[in-house]
Amino acid sequence: MSSEVRPPSALFDLTGRVALVTGASSGLGHRMARVLAGAGATVAATARRVERLAELAATSDRIITFPADLTVAGERERLVAEVVERMGPIDILVNNAGAVNATPIEQESLDDFSRMIELNLTASWHLMKMIGASMVERRRGSIVNIASILGIVGATPAKDSGYTAAKGGLVNLTREMGLQWARKGVRVNAICPGWFATEMIEDLTATDAGTAFIENNTPMMRVGQVDEIDGALLLLASDAGSFMTGAVVMVDGGWTAR
Repeated sequence: MSSEVRPPSALFDLTGRVALVTGASSGLGHRMARVLAGAGATVAATARRVERLAELAATSDRIITFPADLTVAGERERLVAEVVERMGPIDILVNNAGAVNATPIEQESLDDFSRMIELNLTASWHLMKMIGASMVERRRGSIVNIASILGIVGATPAKDSGYTAAKGGLVNLTREMGLQWARKGVRVNAICPGWFATEMIEDLTATDAGTAFIENNTPMMRVGQVDEIDGALLLLASDAGSFMTGAVVMVDGGWTAR
């Protein structure tokens, strides 16, 4: 064990590393791409909305955009190939792309459920498989899966069986891959955000009842701000979290501690 005390800035420094952030056109993904670039990484940012990606790329010369639809397996394969060809091997993968479908199961179709699983779980598995293989060969890499508090507890009264099933699967997939790759130099961890002030929950926070629901059930009595994800992300992506794998980190204002 080293007795050296490294400056905090060195612990979180990502200079020379290549990161891929999915779902980067808005919300937490947009923020996380910028944070990783700010820590020195070169960031490949992907999402479907080309205009939003262009706005993101304008914020940093370390961010390069790759439009893709991650619900399509061929698009995921093309994305990884293009990023590696243009930027080199990927050192950090942030599986953030996701969507919700707040619908009671009685009105939810099989296709609805399948789409939730494909984007929120299968796409993450597929990217981990493709990118993780290279990480294992190089014995170096960090994968950060953005799960949700709704992968730990139920969503009702919001009612979303597909999203909760997918995020619950992502939480346990994180633990499994953390174990499979623990001796191979690759760390796999997850962040479970609570209710953050992003586009994803605009419909909920637009109403007094929705705002009250969040405030009354979050011990800190408020939504999270996007910059409050920065610390957990940098911890898991950088050498600061070098002895963490299979961990599930709650960033939820106390929601799951109730």
